[in-house]
Parts: sequence; C-alpha cells; structure tokens
Amino acid sequence: NTSYRNIRANMASDKPHTGVIAHTDAKGAFQRRESQFRNFIRKDSAFPPEAGRYHLYVSLACPWAHRTLVVRTLKGLEDIITVSVVHYHMGDKGWRFSSEEECPGATPDTVEGVSFLRELYFKVKPDYDGNITVPVLYDKKTHQIVNNESPEIIRMLNSEFNEFATHPELDLYPESLRSEINATNDLVYPNVNNGVYRCGFAKAQEAYEEAFQNLFRTLDELEARLSKQRYLCGSALTEADVRLFTTLIRFDAVYVGHFKCNLRQIREYPALYGYLRELYQLPGVKATVNFTHIKKHYYTSHPSINPFGIVPLGPSLDGLDAPHNRDKL
Repeated sequence: NTSYRNIRANMASDKPHTGVIAHTDAKGAFQRRESQFRNFIRKDSAFPPEAGRYHLYVSLACPWAHRTLVVRTLKGLEDIITVSVVHYHMGDKGWRFSSEEECPGATPDTVEGVSFLRELYFKVKPDYDGNITVPVLYDKKTHQIVNNESPEIIRMLNSEFNEFATHPELDLYPESLRSEINATNDLVYPNVNNGVYRCGFAKAQEAYEEAFQNLFRTLDELEARLSKQRYLCGSALTEADVRLFTTLIRFDAVYVGHFKCNLRQIREYPALYGYLRELYQLPGVKATVNFTHIKKHYYTSHPSINPFGIVPLGPSLDGLDAPHNRDKL
C-alpha cells in the first residue's frame, strides 16, 4: 500500500551514495552500470507526446545530461519540456537541488519538491538499487520516471515532439544515415565518451593505460575523419555530433588534468578543435555550457581523485568563440 511504499522509500533514500566511481572490475577497470528506466515516449503508448507534460532533471556538469539540453535547444523544445538543474556538487547523498542564490545556474525541484534526486528515484520505485543518475525524463502527469538513458532520451526529443517543436525539420537521426550513425556511436562511446571515465576512474595502472591508448587512438581517427568532412557522418549534423560534443567541450577544462587524459588537448587537433568551435557556436548551444558547474563538479565531487577539492583556475577557453571555418569543407 501507499504508506508501506513511503516507508520503503524513506529507508532506501537513507542508504549511502556510492557513485559511479565505485564500480570497477577485478582488474581495476571502470564499469558503467546500465540504466533501469527504459520506457519510450510515442503516440498510442502509456507515455504519449504532449506539450508541458514531461520534465528533464539534469546537471549542467554531466556530459550525458548535457546531450539532452543540446537536443532540446536545437529542436526548439524549451517551452515544451521543462527542466530542473541540480547543484554541481555530488556529495554523500548524490545530486541535490538548491536555490539560484546558493548556486547560480541550479534550481529547486519545481515538480515534486524533493531536496535530493535520490528521493525522486525512491518515490517512483522504493526498491530501486541502481545508480542515481542524470538525465531523468519524468512524466509530471503520472509521476513516473520515463527514462534515464541519455541516448534514448535524445532520440525521443528528436522524433516524438515534432508537432510542438520550433525546428521539426531538423532530424538528428535520419533513416538514410542510421547505420553510419550507429557505427560512429559504437566507436565514440566506449573509447571517448566513456573512455575518459575509464581513464579517470581506473584503479590499476594497466587498466588506465589501456583506456588512455584507446582514447587517443580514437581521437586520432576522428581528427582524420573531420579533416575531410564537416561532421562525423558527412555534411549533416546528427546525434553522433551531439554525443561527441559534450565530451569534447569538457576535455581541455577537466579531462586532461582531472582524468589524466594528458597526451594532447583538443585545441592541439586542428580539425577537432574547429569542429568543436562550430558546434559550440550553433544557435543556443553556448548557453547550455556552464564551465563553472563543469569544473567545480569534477574537482570537488571525487575526493578519491582530488582529496582537497582544489579547482584549477585554467585553462583559458576564450578560443571557443574564434571563427571555425568549417563551412569551407
């Protein structure tokens, strides 16, 4: 019954937060756990597309959540899907909400009024035993978590809200390019998106070195590809570009130092850096990037990596506004 569910939820929400960094295999290699909420918004389903019904819970620091904000902006869904932003610091109880005054850029939870994101998870599923992650796509009508897997959320935003979108003509996952997009995602996700985490969260030298070598080998491949074509899958912007962008934009600011991904910075790759500047300069995208949240999250939320929580002042990121010249390709 409801009272029993509430008791279970309260008990569960008091469990200590371990965070993704705790999950490594016997060889010390970081292992990311699978998301558990995997419903899909579509017509004639339990979760049909409706204006104002759905809500995103995000962190401005998190690259996975950032994907959803970029697609929401590119599609012109800002007035259709509402957003709450957690505080950049992830402490013992995980992501928490705060006021704008306490943490500029963050918001309270305007939907369920919880203080910590974990409370929302356990309210929906009292016996939940997965990670407390962002993004979360939430149904305000049924008070259910629809999905917490970012690749699936961005596909919903791309295709299921076109009748409400300002830019319904933009298709980030066109049928003609799907096999190429999928192949690119299969290259980029393990080696770059998750590769930086496999470097940073490794607990053994061998595991770190393997991840490091795979990361920079893949960046070299992407540099060669982007020196010949404007986007990852040719002349059209796709979800593959969004997925790579949110890692690249954090690379020089955080991953080079904090995650020991220090062979080269992105600014040392002519094609990748020009490509990054173009995506950053797309209408509305720059406003989704908050380097204060990004840097303060990583450098203060991982005490096993940075025990004193000192946040570096550099590097300079002014070059992101420089002309990209990618339109010449």
